[in-house]
Amino acid sequence: MAVLGAGVPASATTSEESRMTQVIPAPVSVTPDRHGGGFTITSDTAITVDRAAKGVGNFLAGVLRPSTGYRLPVVTDRRQGSGIDLSLGYVPARLGTEGYELSVDRRGVSLKARTPAGLFTGVQTLRQLLPATVESRTKQRGPWVVPAGKIVDHPRFAYRGAHLDVARHFFTPDEVKTYIDQLALYKINHLHLHLADDQGWRIEISSWPRLATYGGSTEVGGGPGGYYTKAQYRDLVSYAAARNITVVPEIDMPGHTNAALASYAELNCDGVAPPLYTGIEVGFSSLCIDKEITYQFVRDVITEVAELTPGPYLHLGGDEAHSTTDPDFIKFFDRVFPMVEATGKQLLGWHEYLKATPPTSAVAQYWGTTNTNDLVADGAARGHKVLMSPASKAYMDMKYDENTPLGLSWAGFTEVDDAYDWNPGTFVQGVPESAVLGVEAALWSETLENSDHIEFMAFPRLPVLAELGWSPWSTHDWESMRSRLADQAPRWEAMGIDFYRSPKIDW
Repeated sequence: MAVLGAGVPASATTSEESRMTQVIPAPVSVTPDRHGGGFTITSDTAITVDRAAKGVGNFLAGVLRPSTGYRLPVVTDRRQGSGIDLSLGYVPARLGTEGYELSVDRRGVSLKARTPAGLFTGVQTLRQLLPATVESRTKQRGPWVVPAGKIVDHPRFAYRGAHLDVARHFFTPDEVKTYIDQLALYKINHLHLHLADDQGWRIEISSWPRLATYGGSTEVGGGPGGYYTKAQYRDLVSYAAARNITVVPEIDMPGHTNAALASYAELNCDGVAPPLYTGIEVGFSSLCIDKEITYQFVRDVITEVAELTPGPYLHLGGDEAHSTTDPDFIKFFDRVFPMVEATGKQLLGWHEYLKATPPTSAVAQYWGTTNTNDLVADGAARGHKVLMSPASKAYMDMKYDENTPLGLSWAGFTEVDDAYDWNPGTFVQGVPESAVLGVEAALWSETLENSDHIEFMAFPRLPVLAELGWSPWSTHDWESMRSRLADQAPRWEAMGIDFYRSPKIDW
């Protein structure tokens, strides 16, 4: 038998080569080595890094060690290391801060990028070039072959997000970390946490403690709820940052505020606190626009959340404020927008908040179900960036079909091909691609209670939405995606992901 790397039979050639083209999101350029073969990770392999990239090297080693059983030391002295080299330095400027070049031959793996963020995205591709069992947390049989060839890659959009509603149902820090790990594999770089809604307040605020202790004491269906202490939230932010993910906190206002109104009677216009709410209806609550204490409350909350969050964004919600008149809505946000700007954060909100004419640096998140919206088109014309989350395409809590046991269907059924079949750069008329900041896959939790539920609704839709945010439109091809999703299934099984076996995919 011909040797393709240490101990790899010739019969493995086809499968090794095919892995080069099975990556999600699809890279900009893939060039398999026409001679086949590849590099085999062995007990003698080391991971060599520049000092500034040691965290990325440690992350990679943390993925590989349990399944391979190898020591895989992370070293900074290239005289000691051999096998996998992660280096910072010159790559073409077009690759930006998250692009990378990955080259593999029989001698080793070379991953180059301008920044640690670029090395991290390259590491996610490297993971997918290895057998699926590399994701296991227990020792597996090899060989661990990385196919030979070259990949050059960079993102289409700067913002590739995933939204998680922890307000309707509370998810523990460990459950959120599990989701963060899954997001990282597909080059998602923002996690939008919906921290407050009618059903629960999920973040500790020292100046208004009952928000969490009382407002966070229940959830949809009347369960125990919960909230994150400041220490837990900081830990989540740090955990995400180590995986190249920026946390975007959302405190929805002036609607979706029953948990706050129930916690403090003085926030209500009549001074009477409503009961805690465990249903799923929307649009019935509102902060009291004409009370000065409302603005002290908002200032305190925004200030504390901003201090906890090193990322650039603070999301104000602004959606479905059906109990607030348009004049009051505008009056409210005219007071609130400067409060966010005073913290140094960039405003982000659901697209309705454009009614209140935020500064043009503010980002509008589009969640409508159609490809026309005058408010959003006019906002883009004024200079606002738009984050694309159309509910009929990017809301992963929508049922796949009428038989899906979880989720809702108010925006229609969304099978995996529906989630893939749209172009974020042209979807909303009057919003050119130059105005699109990126794509965010949203996951609301009215019917979701645990990690299994999250996974069932997010997989396989999350990877296809991640591809819409990362990959050039020229790579968009449903038949290719069907094949690549099927190829991901053993990886998800090794990771313990409870995914939906869509009939659209030949699993």
